[in-house]
Amino acid sequence: MPNATDRPPRLHFANPVRWLLPVVLVLFFLAVLIWLPWQARQMESSERQEQLIADTLWVEQTIRFQLGRHEEAMRTLSGEIAAGHLSPAQLHTRLVQLLQTGHEIRRVLWLTPDGAVAATSEAAGAAPAAGSGLGPASLAAADHARRARRPVYSQPEILPGGSKPGLDYHYPIYNGEHYLGSLVAHYALSTVLDELVPWWFAQDNQITLLDRDDKVLARRSAAGAGHGVYTHKRALDLPGTSVTLVTDSVKSEPRLLPNLLVGSVIALSLALLWSLLALWGHISRRLAAEGALRQQMSFRTAMENSLVTGLRARDLEGRVTYVNPAFCQIVGYPPEELVGKLPPMPYWAPEVMTEYQHRFAGVLAGNVTPQFETIFQRASGERVPVLIFEAPLVDNNGKQTGWMGSILDISDRKRIEELNRQQEQKLQTSARLATMGELASMLAHELNQPLAAISSYTTGALNVMARAEDSGQPLDCGMLKPALQQAGAQAQRAGQIIRSVHEFVKKREPERREVAVQSLLDGIEALIELQARQSYVALQTDIPAALPPVLADRVMIEQVLLNLTRNGIESMAQVPPERRLLRVRARYDAAAAQVAVEVIDQGHGIPDDVAERLFAPFFSTKAEGMGMGLSICRTAIEFHGGTLVHKPNPGGGTIFTFTLPAAGAP
Repeated sequence: MPNATDRPPRLHFANPVRWLLPVVLVLFFLAVLIWLPWQARQMESSERQEQLIADTLWVEQTIRFQLGRHEEAMRTLSGEIAAGHLSPAQLHTRLVQLLQTGHEIRRVLWLTPDGAVAATSEAAGAAPAAGSGLGPASLAAADHARRARRPVYSQPEILPGGSKPGLDYHYPIYNGEHYLGSLVAHYALSTVLDELVPWWFAQDNQITLLDRDDKVLARRSAAGAGHGVYTHKRALDLPGTSVTLVTDSVKSEPRLLPNLLVGSVIALSLALLWSLLALWGHISRRLAAEGALRQQMSFRTAMENSLVTGLRARDLEGRVTYVNPAFCQIVGYPPEELVGKLPPMPYWAPEVMTEYQHRFAGVLAGNVTPQFETIFQRASGERVPVLIFEAPLVDNNGKQTGWMGSILDISDRKRIEELNRQQEQKLQTSARLATMGELASMLAHELNQPLAAISSYTTGALNVMARAEDSGQPLDCGMLKPALQQAGAQAQRAGQIIRSVHEFVKKREPERREVAVQSLLDGIEALIELQARQSYVALQTDIPAALPPVLADRVMIEQVLLNLTRNGIESMAQVPPERRLLRVRARYDAAAAQVAVEVIDQGHGIPDDVAERLFAPFFSTKAEGMGMGLSICRTAIEFHGGTLVHKPNPGGGTIFTFTLPAAGAP
């Protein structure tokens, strides 16, 4: 019997290190959790500001480069004017060409020393205007350019008769010491921003041009006003004027993590503290159990025995070098019959031997399929479907020595997939039976009419025969024939109704075939009309004759049509009788190679809160509904590669639309 000294040592809270250390670690974790988001936000903010500065410099250089191109063109033109090489027509052409080099230039003038317009880009052959149309700031810049004998820009101003600020560029023309006037190019500042600022930069920033008094000259804000968080100012280096380019990002300051997330982590950390205190009394027994476990089991044994995944290692020649117990259990062979063996392997199934040989050739060539499904044959002859994952096996020097494969027995998965398929089929059959249960009373009423008519016609025929027999006169077949014809027609009508129900509910495997939409509708038209007449609903169909057939399972799509039309009929139960119109129409979408079928009602419509869960299983707005009708409809349509959606009917009600691939579509 063990004594007290054999028991594992019990932990006491008297030793502060054992319980204080986890608490300190958790508090440290919380501190890091709060600090990291803040630090990340600061770094992101700095990166955004630096990116904005870099982009602003790039935009400023772009604007200055384009203006420099215009300055160089005016310098060349002024030299030709001073040399007298240009005729008036040629001068006008050159001015127009200069105007066409950029939309930001609105007009170009040649002013004589007395301020008269010698030539202009506005109208070819027009007489020079009496006045130049320059503002005070532009006239001052012209005088400054003449005296300084160098080009300058004027201060921004609104020209007489204009509405937006602009500025003029004055280039003085000298022939030696003789002043010939100046070339003047007028720039529209708003157009400068529109033409020279890239669209991608304008989508992220508000760009503004300010004068020396910080008055707004032009502004471009394609994505809205800036938030004032990331801004940068850059003065345009324009001689004679002061214009500042200001960028204001539309991005707001980065936020910390959502409060809910931070609060959740803090709550979990506190729960961790509580769990540490609650479980501290069990640590001694756990330590003793772990010590015993380490003594009884080795790492390799635990790994091999705990795995349910088969492991198989092969060298570069395809020779098996290792298998674990799980692999041996899958194939039914002991390790000694597998390790060291070259293909063909004993667990290869004869029916897929060609596939094995092809994959083995890939192994010898250094190429394997990373993931594939195949079949193994156990020693007992039983076939086992498996899923295989292959990956290169490398040594500690990084050299490939073979291939490592993980093998999963997917027999259960295959059985589950088959069971799911069968259950889905049963569910669809049950849905059809449930639909027919709802139609039972209407079906009885509908069959009662042809049966009553048959009874009346046959009774009348018997009476005619009895009268002929009693009177001894010959039987008049002309009187019997119409009655018997009517009785036969009514019998055919009743038989058609019964056949429609039988075809609708009988169990069968899904089978896709080419089928016409009109044929689908004809197959259940009797059932739809049963419901429609019961609710006094008019049925209207619009199926184009040239509509291509669809590739579908007839019964599944008939189930969809019946469910959708029934829902439409029921939705119009509370609307006035004159609005009870159910329409079924189809159209062909050539671009998508699909046929779209619409079921349109004029009922009460679908509220937004119901629309969000409309296709969810077991959700129903009906008191006795199972909530599976629309879910089954969507599953059936998606099984065919189509979609089922709904939208409000502009005239009131709902439009359900489903698509099916057209037959022959790629």
